[in-house]
Amino acid sequence: MLKIAWSPIYCHSLPQGHRFPMEKYNLLPEQLIYEGTVSEANFFEPTALDDEWILNTHDPKYFQKLTSLSLSKSEIRKTGFPLSMELINREVHIMHGSVQAALYALEYGIAMNIAGGTHHAFSNRGEGFCLLNDIAISANYLLENQLVQKVLVVDLDVHQGNGTAEIFKDNKNVFTFSMHGAANYPMHKEKSDLDIGLPDKIKDQEYLHLLGENLPEIIDTFQPEFIIYQSGVDVLASDKLGRLGLSLEGCKKRDKMVLDIAKINRIPVMCCMGGGYSERLSHIIEAHANTFRLAQDLYF
Repeated sequence: MLKIAWSPIYCHSLPQGHRFPMEKYNLLPEQLIYEGTVSEANFFEPTALDDEWILNTHDPKYFQKLTSLSLSKSEIRKTGFPLSMELINREVHIMHGSVQAALYALEYGIAMNIAGGTHHAFSNRGEGFCLLNDIAISANYLLENQLVQKVLVVDLDVHQGNGTAEIFKDNKNVFTFSMHGAANYPMHKEKSDLDIGLPDKIKDQEYLHLLGENLPEIIDTFQPEFIIYQSGVDVLASDKLGRLGLSLEGCKKRDKMVLDIAKINRIPVMCCMGGGYSERLSHIIEAHANTFRLAQDLYF
């Protein structure tokens, strides 16, 4: 069964008027249920993640400042969010959603988190609307509990996974692969194990060629036992912030390429959703929904 993390807290604790499209957290599961891709039985509601597993990835001083609402004005400004306990509570639930989804992926081959993909959170600071890094926390949870020995992070959000790259820069058990807009945020890029900076307006064919050329080679050489897939849909040509040129069909083919290679090689994969900022909310929902449709079609 395809297991999907979702909670009401995903939808109601972001600041009103914020550019992040909160509506997608409600509309996406509604769409998937309405069309019959999944049922309510596919969803599970995560609780707050124990501090132990957050501190396994994040600096204790940073986490203490975060949870006591003691970040400086400058630190808060870099996160992009007004800091509140409601926001922190949302984050720790999202972290547990990804950890639980990773455990379900070990059981079923694939699992998803409607939220997550918070790849701009560093070990000791938040940035870019990310306070804690669910990708890193999930990978470290699997490694620490000796459930797997090698984790591949496939980050195809339009923005480089700079926080994830920093966290795992000296960890040979995690391979970080990021394909992102070369001229997009963050202006200062960290060094992933493999970075592919993409030109503005890149179209489906060139994008898919680059992915198809590099991902199989990573699988062959690194031989991961688990994949965490950051499947942001801000690569769409319609995205307000992305600056790339992918069509909805191209984005779907991207997802299929990742999920196909995971399934063929029998590598469990946990998908977290990442960004999407198209003018029309229907484009965001459709692009994200394709990831779930593919997971259901390919695995179940």
